[in-house]
Amino acid sequence: MPITSKILKSSLFLLGFISVTAQADNVVTVGVAPHGGYVILGGTVIPLKEVTLSAQVPGVVESIAGEEGDEFSSGTELVLIDDAQLQARKRAAEAQLNSAYTSMQNAQVQYTRELWNPRVYNPRPMAGMEFPAMFGNFFDGGGSDGLFGSGGDKGIERHADLVTQGSQVQNARAAIQQAESGLREIEAKIRDAKSLAPFDGVITDKLVEVGDTVQPGQPLIKFSYSKFLRIRTEVPSRLVPGLHKDMVVPARLDVNNTRVNARVAQIAPKADERQHTITVKFDLPEGVPGGPGMYAEVMVPDVNSPTRALPVIPKSAISKRGSLPSVKVLDENGVPKLRLIRTGIELDANHVIVLSGLKPGERVLTQSDNDGPPVSWDKPK
Repeated sequence: MPITSKILKSSLFLLGFISVTAQADNVVTVGVAPHGGYVILGGTVIPLKEVTLSAQVPGVVESIAGEEGDEFSSGTELVLIDDAQLQARKRAAEAQLNSAYTSMQNAQVQYTRELWNPRVYNPRPMAGMEFPAMFGNFFDGGGSDGLFGSGGDKGIERHADLVTQGSQVQNARAAIQQAESGLREIEAKIRDAKSLAPFDGVITDKLVEVGDTVQPGQPLIKFSYSKFLRIRTEVPSRLVPGLHKDMVVPARLDVNNTRVNARVAQIAPKADERQHTITVKFDLPEGVPGGPGMYAEVMVPDVNSPTRALPVIPKSAISKRGSLPSVKVLDENGVPKLRLIRTGIELDANHVIVLSGLKPGERVLTQSDNDGPPVSWDKPK
């Protein structure tokens, strides 16, 4: 048996159906697969990612980057709220911080002077008070035991002076930290006055206009990443066992009746308590027509319906002429003829179910021979 036939036969056996291949490597016999019924469910096309940007500070909307449908790259300023009041508070906080640094510098100088030139040994009288201070020191023992005083413990006095100056240094440092924290808080609010694009995307809804007064929490715009789309469908709980992640199911979009294959991207972990349905999201191929909000349908397998045998062929046997898939079928004389088919779900990465146009046991050519001479059309079976 040729290698291609062996691989195909093994793959089909693992999927639970039987296939027989012809002797030629590029000829495949249509196999059969057990196939249950489908339930068509309606859904809504949604973007891959969508966020609602809300106001973080109160104020007046100063500018909006664009209108609905305009595209912007990540980091672009989309909405700006007037921040004149915040800018004034920022300047005041910067002045307070500078004052705190000045106080810190002065406190450090005073501490250094007390450390190297103690006040207790070198009294520093106020300006104009030199003679009274000298006269007072004569009686209370300043610089010596004095005439009538004992002079006290100079070491204790010096320690107290150092502690006092050190406390002033610590207070100055705390004032700097407080001023820096206040400045960072104001700068954060200034940043919050700007709503930036979190990713590359498009404005889908503009909820305010320039000049509107907004409050914190008020929605401003809706921004979405619409390059890739999804279908969100509420699936009855009884049908969810027939779905699994990365499974491919047929879907129909409400634009030109477009039929595509959708892949299961996410299955919600819990059901809705009122409707007893589970939210399932299906990824759509890139470049499908339409956009978010339009109606779509998906064909979900019904595990409770009786199964029936349907033809199955490799994807390599399918060619598209226009928008309709077709295959080359060999007649009784071995002459290839084109035949239109309607495909169903993909069983794996290489095989697909045929809903109409073929019967099990017919022979088809794989893609390796589809570039040969023109063939005639055949009537569907």
